[in-house]
Amino acid sequence: MLELINITKRFADFCLEEVTFSVGEGDYFILLGESGAGKSMVLETIAGLITPDSGTVSLDGQDITPFKIQHRKIGLVFQDHAVFPHLTVAENIVYSLHGNALTKDEKQEKVISIANELGIKELLNRKPGTLSGGELQRVALGRTLVQQPTVLLLDEPLSSLDTRLKGDLRRLLRAIHRKGQTILHVTHDYEEALSLATKIAVIHQGRIIQSGTPAEVFLHPKSEFVAHFIGVKNFFEAKLLTTNQVSYAFTHNNFQVRIVTDIPDGDGFILIRGEDIFLSNQPVETSAANTFKGIVIEIVPNKTGVDVAIDAGIELHALITRESLEKLDLVAGKTCWMHCKATAVRFISK
Repeated sequence: MLELINITKRFADFCLEEVTFSVGEGDYFILLGESGAGKSMVLETIAGLITPDSGTVSLDGQDITPFKIQHRKIGLVFQDHAVFPHLTVAENIVYSLHGNALTKDEKQEKVISIANELGIKELLNRKPGTLSGGELQRVALGRTLVQQPTVLLLDEPLSSLDTRLKGDLRRLLRAIHRKGQTILHVTHDYEEALSLATKIAVIHQGRIIQSGTPAEVFLHPKSEFVAHFIGVKNFFEAKLLTTNQVSYAFTHNNFQVRIVTDIPDGDGFILIRGEDIFLSNQPVETSAANTFKGIVIEIVPNKTGVDVAIDAGIELHALITRESLEKLDLVAGKTCWMHCKATAVRFISK
């Protein structure tokens, strides 16, 4: 297990503040955050490139904070690959075994084995300048994995790749993980995190603000920042009040939402997924306890459909299909009705 305990590091204009989390053996752990949140600094601290002002990094129960980089059993793949341009792919990979007690034949065997695993055997005699971004990423992975690190650290490994190559590399990373490799991967892309992670921590301005399984983080964000960052737009501060076993949440401007919950009354947040809201041009008979009249503000296509922003006293976002958009003939400025079941509204206590 990799553990970070109260890691603090102050720079001139930034600070990692008491960063604490653990990566269990066999985890695919993703550290998720915006650019400049401190993700890469955390990786560099684990790898030994940055010395913290306070706190400890331990691996399998041993404090490795004072250890030199080469003695940490940690492998770091940089965002820019950092391969040697004057060496072939094979020479880049074998370079990581420099100083190892292995014979030349044993090193060659390891290089061929890892190249086969990563699908780059045919590239072994090529120079980096002749390779694509996806191929370079595989070479960088091979150079690190050949050392058999206890924990593999990945710094934004998919950020420079196109959609097809991202899909290919995701499949490769899943395969590496299935073989038992513990991985700590940093990214700003919540879809990437959702598709790969077994555990997630969200970092913001140098602090860990939420951690847990993907379901815990994505379905139950604990702050407005986390909700908006992971793409949940209908997330509002609210007060929960229950009368005669009927619960309502009231937002700051007294907007009222019916909700089904056994959470005690008090302050917190409501969350409504865009796909849980359906739209109509006229009021309709429905089992949905929440019906709101509003005016369309904006219509924005996205990868999964169309995001319709509506002013209903608060700005709510509905995620609908393109077919529904055409059928409803929605345009900015048009009046419509929004419907949502009380069971689809989640309340998160402060």
